[in-house]
Amino acid sequence: MLSTEGFGEVYSMEGGIHAWDGLTATGAPEAGMAWFPEKASWPDLISLAWVLEDGSRRFYSELPSRVNDRDAGGLFGQLVLAEEHHQSALSELYRKMTGAAAGPPARSGEDVMEGGVKVSEALAWVTGRSVTEVLELAVGLETNSYDLYIKMGRKMTDEHSKEVFSMLASGEKDHLGRLVGLLEKKV
Repeated sequence: MLSTEGFGEVYSMEGGIHAWDGLTATGAPEAGMAWFPEKASWPDLISLAWVLEDGSRRFYSELPSRVNDRDAGGLFGQLVLAEEHHQSALSELYRKMTGAAAGPPARSGEDVMEGGVKVSEALAWVTGRSVTEVLELAVGLETNSYDLYIKMGRKMTDEHSKEVFSMLASGEKDHLGRLVGLLEKKV
């Protein structure tokens, strides 16, 4: 988040203390917003947001089979539906603003989701982790996404676009609240 606000020298200490002590750095995949180019056009921002939502949808759809917890599995299923709803809103915005018959152009092979994390890396990391650890990762990803959509909404010039990104930010805030609520019950 700091680098997107113009700070040139930003460092992460996650896992650093362990590495300093001669151990291997550990931790969940690190979320960051650097995946979004600073001077991207609004069609690119909409397309990139669609790709991130698709990655998150794929991530959440895999989690119930990797986390043996009924409550978490149910929540992850709800989040899949929410991500699909966000994709629909982005597709509609893209069609409306470009006059295209379809939504954002297909971007095959994308392996990224909200937070700029690779879906494959996040899924590899969650394998064998506790439900608490998986929920903590999801909270970090949703926090990053919430912040990103607020910033993207500010970049949009027309009111309809601002409204869509405000809706997306509100949705991410809701996801965050539900994930934190479940995490608090599990801790």
